[in-house]
Amino acid sequence: MKVLIAGICGFVGSSLARWILNSSPATEIVGIDNLMRSGSEVNRHLGRLGIRVIHGDIRNRSDVENLPATEWIVDAAANPSVLAGVDRRSSSRQVVEHNLLGSVNLLEHCVCHNAGFTLLSTSRVYSIKHLKNLKMQINGRRFVPELAGDRSISNSGITEQFPTTAPISFYGATKLASEVLALEYGNAFNFPVRINRCGVVAGAGQFGTAEQGIFSYWVHAWHAKHSLRYTGFNGQGLQVRDALHPDDLADLVWRQMNYRDNGQERICNVSGGLANSMSLLELSDWCTDRFGAGKVGEDSRERPFDLPWIVLDSARAETLWKWRPSRTLPSILSEISEHAIANPSWLDLSSSNS
Repeated sequence: MKVLIAGICGFVGSSLARWILNSSPATEIVGIDNLMRSGSEVNRHLGRLGIRVIHGDIRNRSDVENLPATEWIVDAAANPSVLAGVDRRSSSRQVVEHNLLGSVNLLEHCVCHNAGFTLLSTSRVYSIKHLKNLKMQINGRRFVPELAGDRSISNSGITEQFPTTAPISFYGATKLASEVLALEYGNAFNFPVRINRCGVVAGAGQFGTAEQGIFSYWVHAWHAKHSLRYTGFNGQGLQVRDALHPDDLADLVWRQMNYRDNGQERICNVSGGLANSMSLLELSDWCTDRFGAGKVGEDSRERPFDLPWIVLDSARAETLWKWRPSRTLPSILSEISEHAIANPSWLDLSSSNS
């Protein structure tokens, strides 16, 4: 098989490439990246592994048209911050061009070469209003939602039935629009489409920031004794997310690529789930046990994109693909902490343009 990975020098794209190469050495991997994300240049070494890395931009039609024919395309390219378009580091037009129009160019490439398509989407397609309206209780050192009593949220987390109505941020909106277009392209031109709505992907080597990659960012910042703070929700750090290791995501993507049917396209939540969930306060407890005490400030101001609880139910992925995450949260955090110890200036590298 020949696979094209867009965004190959990002954390997720490079992790997918290495996992596929290790699992199937005969697979030919080609990648494209514009290297706009701080730190991504460190992954250009993938070329030494026999992976062809092309410096290009999927927003440019000509760059995509010059890519070689492949059997499958994985779209792992995006501006992944929920603040993208309003953070004064990128414009709203740039976010739309990168996250949506770039996906359209890749889909046109699928049409030309009859390739399958995997879109790595996000939990941020789910409605901010509805997520904020979930009733929360405080259980120990975290928020716990009261169940809605419908199919949109189960005992295991948010399901694919949860509302996706605006507002969902420019990031979420461009990903949701990409989902719809991917399904339309697959249906119109008869090629398989897989859409994975990912939770927080976390592991060693991630370019974490306070807005994206929070597990990696928090562990690195704690080890480096950087200033940290709990923002929103009375500054208590009770907000909860779940963590997914990129190797588990790669395992699912590989299963999906090797089951080539042109039947009903599938949208799945993909995450670590409740077992791999943690509040910021609990993450601070873990960091204290690992590195010693630190100091975290409190900032009670509410921001429009902050949410108290996002944990995804991945039951559909388990049913369709016989998949479930294998990496535990303690193992993920330990891996990140070892990377932080070995790379004490990592945040300076990965945040140099922020």
